[in-house]
Amino acid sequence: MTDTQSRTLIIGGGHNGLVCAAYLARAGQDVTVLEATEHLGGAAATREFAPGFQVSAGAHLLYQLDAGIRKELALDSHGLQLAAAGLSTIALDADGQFLRINGAQLDGPGALPEDQAALVEYERMMGRFAGIIGRLNNRKPMRVGTTERSDLMALARLGLDIRRMGKADMREFLRIAGINVFDVLQEFFVDERLKGALSLDGVLGTFLGTRSNNSVFCALHRRSQGGSYDLPAGGMGRVSEAIAASARSAGAEIRTGCRVKRILLDFNRVCGVELEDGEVIKAGRVVSNADPKQTFSKLLGARHLEAGFAHRIHNIRSNGCAAKLHLALDELPEFNGLPREMAGERLLIAPSLQYVEHAFNHAKYGEFSASPVMEITIPTVHDPQLAPDGSHVLSAVVQWAPHNLKQGWSEAKVAFTGAVMDVLAQYDPAIRGKTRFTEMLTPADLEASFGMTGGHWHHAEMTMDQFMMMRPVPGAAQYKTPVTGLWLCGAGSHPGGGVMGCAGRNAARAMLETGRS
Repeated sequence: MTDTQSRTLIIGGGHNGLVCAAYLARAGQDVTVLEATEHLGGAAATREFAPGFQVSAGAHLLYQLDAGIRKELALDSHGLQLAAAGLSTIALDADGQFLRINGAQLDGPGALPEDQAALVEYERMMGRFAGIIGRLNNRKPMRVGTTERSDLMALARLGLDIRRMGKADMREFLRIAGINVFDVLQEFFVDERLKGALSLDGVLGTFLGTRSNNSVFCALHRRSQGGSYDLPAGGMGRVSEAIAASARSAGAEIRTGCRVKRILLDFNRVCGVELEDGEVIKAGRVVSNADPKQTFSKLLGARHLEAGFAHRIHNIRSNGCAAKLHLALDELPEFNGLPREMAGERLLIAPSLQYVEHAFNHAKYGEFSASPVMEITIPTVHDPQLAPDGSHVLSAVVQWAPHNLKQGWSEAKVAFTGAVMDVLAQYDPAIRGKTRFTEMLTPADLEASFGMTGGHWHHAEMTMDQFMMMRPVPGAAQYKTPVTGLWLCGAGSHPGGGVMGCAGRNAARAMLETGRS
């Protein structure tokens, strides 16, 4: 075997690509990561968006990172530290009647005793159901239509996990897992503020509303790692940097500023890649951390694929609908009724189920939400190094802002930013006067900056028909693709999006089990 045949190239230095590189390198593999930009982490990166102001570019809360990966890659010793751990969730209210949700504990002005009792049962139920999905996150999914023992055993294992919940929980899991979060929350709670806040778990980062089927499933996936809402010191980029440091310590090579133009084939076998600058790098195996559409349609080319497989790739739903707002602030926001000491928690603008659903309605018709919902963090409360002394950074995930906006984002971006600021001003009337600089990243911006088709954070919609053995499509659901030597390791593969690293580790394990093919 020649040196080039034993080499593995990983396209993309996002967190999954770096995790995959770390595990392969730890197993003695010759691994090189090729990152298009000068910064690692993809959307899980820290960047300066105004002079002296830094922010997590995409994801801004760490709650899904797999505990096993964190320990096995020794991420803490490679620089991962938390600025704050276990943030509570605050449902903001324009009239100052906020609610605080901390696990199964509920308090705040007007919190209802019946909702407190219901929250205990809701958290128990959702936590147990999310555990079923969480156990799947670190397993290679079974294939569709096979009678091989390993696939049948995996299916039986899933059935046993569900059966072990007991008859009552099993029936409830099967009843609600695929339905909408609106109906489930209506069954449990009275307070609209509480229902609106909890509904965001099912719709953030998706093209789903509260009445959309699969929104309960998305809420379960979001909870599936069982983690708390944490803020990494230095932003999400420090997470990616810690993974990269672990990979390098194991022997992986990581190159930045190396944009891959195409994947090279020798007949139907991968033989390397060509970079944008013309450099050709030979390898016996290529692993793509890019999204499936980018991998197969652009880097490889549909002409090298069987027609049915190419058609399935084309039909993957990956229309991003989440934007990201960054504000450089001269002083700390003062949200109506909220004590200053709570400003550093996870703050939500989602005052009712109906508000959230109406916000989504615009997206159905290719329009941005006139009254969007938001998940807000002010990381500088816990991590002052991200801004000049006395100043602050506000980071908000904003729903809904469809990638395929009817009027186009070049014309609509200013109007959308204005609409978002109008909503914020309902909760802090002085917010505009405190704002020194504003940055709005639409899904079109996210696509351009991070190479995510459709600007979708999860590379593909997180729904039951695009999960496990269906993710990204049958024929590539176990990380191995129909093209010999080409593998997948990104969020478009099982178990999907979120900064958890499971897809990268699962892919590395599958490759090590299979060998060089």
